[in-house]
Amino acid sequence: MPAGRTARTCALLALCLLGSAAQDFGPTRFICTSVPVDADMCAASVAAGGAEELRSNVLQLRETVLQQKETILSQKETIRELTTKLGRCESQSTLDAGAGEARAGGGRKQPGSGKNTMGDLSRTPAAETLSQLGQTLQSLKTRLENLEQYSRLNSSSQTNSLKDLLQSKIDDLERQVLSRVNTLEEGKGGPKNDSEERVKIESALTSLHQRISELEKGQKDNRPGDKFQLTFPLRTNYMYAKVKKSLPEMYAFTVCMWLKSSAAPGVGTPFSYAVPGQANELVLIEWGNNPMEILINDKVAKLPFVINDGQWHHICITWTTRDGVWEAYQDGTQGGNGENLAPYHPIKPQGVLVLGQEQDTLGGGFDATQAFVGELAHFNIWDRKLTPGEVYSLATCSTKALSGNVIAWAESHIEIYGGATKWTFEACRQIN
Repeated sequence: MPAGRTARTCALLALCLLGSAAQDFGPTRFICTSVPVDADMCAASVAAGGAEELRSNVLQLRETVLQQKETILSQKETIRELTTKLGRCESQSTLDAGAGEARAGGGRKQPGSGKNTMGDLSRTPAAETLSQLGQTLQSLKTRLENLEQYSRLNSSSQTNSLKDLLQSKIDDLERQVLSRVNTLEEGKGGPKNDSEERVKIESALTSLHQRISELEKGQKDNRPGDKFQLTFPLRTNYMYAKVKKSLPEMYAFTVCMWLKSSAAPGVGTPFSYAVPGQANELVLIEWGNNPMEILINDKVAKLPFVINDGQWHHICITWTTRDGVWEAYQDGTQGGNGENLAPYHPIKPQGVLVLGQEQDTLGGGFDATQAFVGELAHFNIWDRKLTPGEVYSLATCSTKALSGNVIAWAESHIEIYGGATKWTFEACRQIN
């Protein structure tokens, strides 16, 4: 049979098989059977004994089409769901971008500001904000405790009454935050309620912060310039203090300070000094489970200090460029020494001296995991090696104790950022 006639025969046979059911069955297959030119093709096919096979093929085709329709419906539903989630994400991204532009130039980015994903839509910005508010409350409580300590020392009835009032306000705010967190966990919060609650709590926090700041200002006016401590209550990458004065070139030094911390693992970085081209020019750090270390020009010596017991400790480190000899003192007693620590390398001038953070770049590049958590006071630097007797005088608060001739501890020399605070501090009164 010629090819053209065969094709026409196959087409007619397929139409015969489908009969009057003009439905779209999707993909089909054609079965060609050779019959005489003048014969009835449908009848011939049936007469040839293929009726059962053809019926089976039609049923199979129908079943295949139904399965494909179910698959298409399922895929459409999945596409619709993904499209809805994508729209929500794009909408949230637009809002976040607008808020980011409004805050541009307003300071360091705080941790925990990650964006939502389609797989984590339940983590709303309101929940993250409430978490940050909780941290702020903890910081304010720490400041209030210091005010309480100050009021005890000064026996001021007015300060006591203000302290009680502020404590009551903090307790109320804590209850609001906890209530809001519980509501979010139960899934009862809506965007409008979240926004209203956040505005209410932030307004109360602002008022509370201003009142505590006023009390702190009055406290500052009544204390000597060196009787203060810095408090770093949280491990963040934005809370720190900066010494206004830089270091000169030094061929020897002694650095001493009072520290109090119970942070674990590692108390963090009490101070770091960076210069152009070298972020680790002079650093004191206890990171993770490692012992405390002193870094000079990125060279390291391990120190014997153990200070994370929540008590005040006085520490000193001395160093000379000749042979890189160093000594470490804790509470007035030498506990370690060594040599070959950056020998014949002078400490370079014109750098940035930061308290509470480790610098990865000049004046910045802070890492929250390396931040100091605790309290620091009487940070002094000399451009010579102090004698053991001079170190002991500092640790015992002797009247013979010297102030640093390079960096002397004074409020006018320190700038604080990100929520670090200043409080009245008298070393030997704290440890007696």
